[in-house]
Amino acid sequence: MAEINHFEYGWITPAISYALSVLGSILGLIFAGRIRIAQSTGQKIWWGTLAAWALGGTAIWTMHFMAMLGFAVTGSRIRYDVPITVVSALLAVIAVGIGLAIVGTGRLSAVRILAGGLFTGLGVAAMHYTGMAAMRLDGQIGYDTLRVVASIVIAVVAATVALWLAVTVRRGLAIFGSALVMGVAVNGMHFTGMSAMSVHLHDQRTDIAGATVSTMLLPIVLLVIFGVVGLVYALLAAPTEEDRAAMAYLDSLRDPAVAAPAPAAVTAPDPVGLRARSSLARPGAQFPSRRDRPTR
Repeated sequence: MAEINHFEYGWITPAISYALSVLGSILGLIFAGRIRIAQSTGQKIWWGTLAAWALGGTAIWTMHFMAMLGFAVTGSRIRYDVPITVVSALLAVIAVGIGLAIVGTGRLSAVRILAGGLFTGLGVAAMHYTGMAAMRLDGQIGYDTLRVVASIVIAVVAATVALWLAVTVRRGLAIFGSALVMGVAVNGMHFTGMSAMSVHLHDQRTDIAGATVSTMLLPIVLLVIFGVVGLVYALLAAPTEEDRAAMAYLDSLRDPAVAAPAPAAVTAPDPVGLRARSSLARPGAQFPSRRDRPTR
């Protein structure tokens, strides 16, 4: 049995993996929070698609790939089948998207959250082991059944908690804390699944088809950068009514000519939309704007 090293470059790869999973979770939770307050089906689909990409693509799949950069097998080369790797990424995004569709539409209930978590968790596990099936090396890969089952259970539990957080968490600090927890869960599932793996080297080395990690690294890094920038732009380019109300209120504070005391329920304005529901946007609330300024 060959020696397996999951941390070939020390703690830098798991640290980057965790950071990516937290970043994707933060964006995903913000987008998911807008699904249930969207006014039209088109808006729900739009926010759901962005949430699926942030959670499935960035928080889960990209984390998986970055963690694999630190994976090495003594005495073996490692290559990856690119088409199967792409399929694994699509599985993650689609699984999260369907899970969000289950909990983000209709009347929210525990049954919907559990069903969505089960489907999404199984999809995430399928993504992980599909990605492992894309690996090519000088040996035969085997898995410990008990640890595989444990990784699937972790995936289902993590997905269920993630979906529950996606539809309940509203405040910025709570979103950040939830993302930290989700990052631990996603990484825990990955490394539990990896610990189930064993490799028996072949007696003779043969040619291995596929792409090296270094070959795939640049395209995936660019994909992550442009993907995250695109997600942030989509968030900032489509402010909600709460965002507009908060900005109007902040504008009034900057103008001494407008005497507009803050609503009693507001203690910390949230101009970037991290709260999906805000007392600033409750029906009947009045907010000073530039049009309310007295003429001079």
